[in-house]
Amino acid sequence: MTVLTENQAREEICRVGKSLFERGYVHATAGNISLRLDESAGGGFLITPTDACLGFLDPARLARLDADAKQVSGDTASKTIALHAGIYAAALKFDPATRCVIHTHSTHCVALSLRATGDKLLPALTPYFVMKVGHVPVIDYHRPGDAAAARQVVEAITAYGQRGTPIRAVMLARLGPNVWHQSPAAAMAVLEELEETARLACMAGTTVQPLTAAQIDELRQTFGARW
Repeated sequence: MTVLTENQAREEICRVGKSLFERGYVHATAGNISLRLDESAGGGFLITPTDACLGFLDPARLARLDADAKQVSGDTASKTIALHAGIYAAALKFDPATRCVIHTHSTHCVALSLRATGDKLLPALTPYFVMKVGHVPVIDYHRPGDAAAARQVVEAITAYGQRGTPIRAVMLARLGPNVWHQSPAAAMAVLEELEETARLACMAGTTVQPLTAAQIDELRQTFGARW
């Protein structure tokens, strides 16, 4: 894994934000991106500012936070920083390379959450969803920035990790997914696969059949899928 300097991290956040905006994964001022800096880059975090459009980010204006997620410079940090901090703290116990969290209001994911009846957003519909995304627990609706949502996300990450199926995404009901991985590019790839699977589910309707237990086990054995 390549370790980014702070300047490289700032540029990468802006590159990913622009890509997500231009392809319709985010709109207006929805969504946010954070990155946990390596100690060699000064530690702490970078996060997009509150009410910023991800398509027009300025690297110099990203919020710079210390290791305790307290802001030290830049524009005012996104109000979701408490949620991001909770994700890092919980996910690092199972995925020590976790470096980036992305939140969007991706259309098809949100649409599915409006009619979700179980505790997971999607069943195992495609092999790449199982391999690249994994389980996506649905988090009960809370207003944006509510600390109760952060606590529920941490509980979900911990529960799945302890049972040996660490997750890379959660779905905030009526708001959108949060995904995380070892870099902005890797986290974006998880988001892309998640939203594409949600789109397929919306197109297929309610009659879609998930992969069988035997097919999922083959993906575990062959590719190390965490399902």
